[in-house]
Amino acid sequence: MKKISAVMCVLAALMLAVAGCGSDTKQAAKEQKVIKVGTEPTFAPFEFQEKGSKEFTGFDMDLARAIGKKLGKKVEIQNMGFDALIPALNSGNIDVAAAGMSITDERKKAVTFSDPYYTSGLVVVVTKDNDGVKSIKDLEGKKIAVQIGTTGADKAGKVPGAKVTSFNTNAEVFLELENKGVDAVIIDKPVAQYYLIKEGKDKDKIVGDTMDAESYGFAFKKDSKLAADFNKALAELKKDGEYDKIYTKWFGKDAKAAK
Repeated sequence: MKKISAVMCVLAALMLAVAGCGSDTKQAAKEQKVIKVGTEPTFAPFEFQEKGSKEFTGFDMDLARAIGKKLGKKVEIQNMGFDALIPALNSGNIDVAAAGMSITDERKKAVTFSDPYYTSGLVVVVTKDNDGVKSIKDLEGKKIAVQIGTTGADKAGKVPGAKVTSFNTNAEVFLELENKGVDAVIIDKPVAQYYLIKEGKDKDKIVGDTMDAESYGFAFKKDSKLAADFNKALAELKKDGEYDKIYTKWFGKDAKAAK
C-alpha cells in the first residue's frame, strides 16, 4: 500500500505540474495580447482626461489604440508622471510610453523610439482676415502675443522691432489676437491646432512653416521588438488613411506634412 500511495503521489504531483504549466501558458498568452501603455495625461490634445471623466483621450491615445487594433492586442493605459515613464519601460512595468515624447539623442541612449508620428514646433497664428502676415518674417515691427516663459516667447523676442506682450495663459493670448490687440501669436503647433479645431476654426489660421521642429515618437525598452511592430502598424495606418482621420479629429487639418 505504501508503494501504491507513493506512485499515486507522484502521479498527482505530475498532474498538478502540468495543470500549473497550462495555467502559466494561458496567463502568458493573455499577457501577450495586452500592450501596457504609460502616459502622463496632462498634455492636451495628445493625452488628457475630459472634465468629469476617467477615460484617457487625445491624439496619442487614439493612435496607440489604433496600432493595438492592427496588432490584434488590447491597449491598457497607465497614468504616471512623465519622469517615471522611461524607468517604467526599463523595469518592464509598461511596454510603451505614449506621452508626446520628443525624440532626442539623450533619450535614445536609454530607450528605443518608434518612427516619428508627429512633428511639433512653433507656428504663427493670425486672424483669418489678415493677409499681410504669411510667415514670421512679416512680423518685424509688429505686435505679437505669447505665453510667458515659453519657447514661443523666446522666438518672438528675436523678431526685429517687434512689440511682444506676454500673458499667463494660452486663452489670454488668443483672446488678445481676437480683440485685435496684436497682429499675431507665436505658440506651440499642437496647442495652436487644438485651439483652432475647438474654438478658433472660423476666426484664426496658421501661416508659414513650422519653426524649430521636433519629432514625437513612442518609446520602448532598449532594443524592444515591439518597436518594429509599432512601426509596421503605424505605416499601415498612414497608408490606409486611418492616421489622417485621427490627426484631423484632433488638429483639424490634413496630416501630409506630419508624415
